[in-house]
Amino acid sequence: MDRRLPLLAVSLVLMTACSLNNRPTLSPTKMAEFWQEPHDAAQRDLLNGPGGAALAPNPKATFTLLKADPTGFSPGLDVKDDHGQEWSIKLGPEARTEVVASRIVWAMGYHQPSVYYLPHFALRENGSVKTEGPGRFRLKPSKQKNLGVWSWRKNPFLDTQPFAGLFVLMTVLNNWDIKTAQNAVYRTLTDGGGQQHQYVVKDLGASFGKTNWWLPGTRDDIEGFEQEPFIRGVSGNRVKFYFQGAWQEPQLLDSVAPNDLRWMCERLARLTSGQWLDAFRAGGYTDAEADRFIRRIQQKIDEGLRIRSSSVPRVALRNKP
Repeated sequence: MDRRLPLLAVSLVLMTACSLNNRPTLSPTKMAEFWQEPHDAAQRDLLNGPGGAALAPNPKATFTLLKADPTGFSPGLDVKDDHGQEWSIKLGPEARTEVVASRIVWAMGYHQPSVYYLPHFALRENGSVKTEGPGRFRLKPSKQKNLGVWSWRKNPFLDTQPFAGLFVLMTVLNNWDIKTAQNAVYRTLTDGGGQQHQYVVKDLGASFGKTNWWLPGTRDDIEGFEQEPFIRGVSGNRVKFYFQGAWQEPQLLDSVAPNDLRWMCERLARLTSGQWLDAFRAGGYTDAEADRFIRRIQQKIDEGLRIRSSSVPRVALRNKP
């Protein structure tokens, strides 16, 4: 046997480890289009989110239907409120999960639209008014334009630690519907006449359930969320998750190093118990329901903080879902 082969194998492992531990960095201005360090994480208002209470839809308003979209798991509506403000509404069980997931993603420094939950609301259609709900309301700002999708495989932030951290966050929330079509790039006109670009992962409703490979997982499923394990181990300086929700973007499953996992879990650990409860209250959950989800999330955070490259068993690639 060629004696150089074992040395070559060791070299490749070391190169992989170094590449994942030495993430590329971007200028603060460019990175801010995707993520900004949440220095105020422990003070963020997770009940009202990035838009605050001032932008929340009036629960007593009558919303006029502009367009209905019956496709997909959750029906959608485009509506206009009494003041002419337009909203995108998602009906059904994803209304709760999407609002909570969005609050947590925003708390970690990633851009999110202003979204709110209403358990019921009045909808005017063809001159008649009926009651609908529950609904996730997403604000459609007049100064903002959707420029299209951004790809998980090709984007300006690929291989950076915030990019890897975003995937870690998806595994913590068990958001299994990860695909490029769910991402958006927004351009917003500022008051000074300038422009801001924001890369957003949205449509987060397929969260807080059990993940699956190829077939859909569950959502808003506390039993499934509690029972699914989190981390298999570490192999080749890559974290192996039990998460099976990346069948459309399988490259993400081998994209996380232990340092990336701890990086995200350290930031999640900054949130207070009151903030976690507020995030779930924002989605219409009772405190008893929220407590179970929060307990499992905290277990995942603690597990992630304990991971070290040399302190966990290596796992074979055949364990990959």
